[in-house]
Amino acid sequence: MGIITTSNFAKDLVPGVKTWFGQKYKEYPIEYLDIFEKTNSTRAFEEEMGVTGFGLAAVKTEGGGVAYDDQEQGFVSRYTHVTYGLGFIITREMYEDGIAVTVALRRANALAFSIRQTKEIIGANVLNRAFNANYTMGSNSDGKELCATDHPNKSGGTWRNELETPADLSEAALEQACIDIAAFTTDRGLKIAIMPQRLIIPTSLEFDAMRILESIGQSGTSNNDINALRASKKFPKGISVNHYLTDADAWFIQTNCPDGLKYMERRADAFGTENDFDTENAKFKATFRGSFGWSDPRGIFGSPGA
Repeated sequence: MGIITTSNFAKDLVPGVKTWFGQKYKEYPIEYLDIFEKTNSTRAFEEEMGVTGFGLAAVKTEGGGVAYDDQEQGFVSRYTHVTYGLGFIITREMYEDGIAVTVALRRANALAFSIRQTKEIIGANVLNRAFNANYTMGSNSDGKELCATDHPNKSGGTWRNELETPADLSEAALEQACIDIAAFTTDRGLKIAIMPQRLIIPTSLEFDAMRILESIGQSGTSNNDINALRASKKFPKGISVNHYLTDADAWFIQTNCPDGLKYMERRADAFGTENDFDTENAKFKATFRGSFGWSDPRGIFGSPGA
């Protein structure tokens, strides 16, 4: 147990020690909310169920009856909430020696920093595992990882939200991804207006992405061709650099698909403190409870890189 005692901070008892470094690093702005829709939950888990919709209308012959269709229950995504927590302890002696308040404030800031980083990493891991077949959304989901070339349709056939041939980030790869996204259909094969919104990349691809999307002319050539991706405003929400992605080659496109990637918050960040009767130590803790995942995989398109 991480008990903070006067021996841990002996220098703080010496007059003239004005600052502690290692506690004052700046942190990046919240990044997971660029990727996940945040919703509240009131249960131990949440399930979101897809619906197939109808097929195309059939010809009605003169005097004949209308063909009737029915909706079918689709795949189910289960969000099982997990509680995360961290804390620290300050002794009664530190309080008596006049350093408890100062240390507690520093540690509270450090604790908030840790909770934020934990949430960012858990969220980013949904993308870090996007091509890993061991990670699905439960036994009643479509049984596939987030990005796959063979997501099943409930009514038969498959579709993909991953490049057919994995490719590194490039103008050609992004154009093909946009073409593939435009081909998305419902489970019954009806075309839907799913469009790219944001390019999500690790830090290693930031400058390549800027050259590809922000150049006036076609990137990396001396041709007089326009930059079609920029001219057509294919990515209206721009580029999102996520500092918690672990694959230097993988990249993703967030779409405007409703009910895509979600963060279900069961309990918001909570900070608490209490004194222990026997030891007279002061305990401080922070917790949160929730889950990250996806309901409709059409909310993202990705490539693991070549």
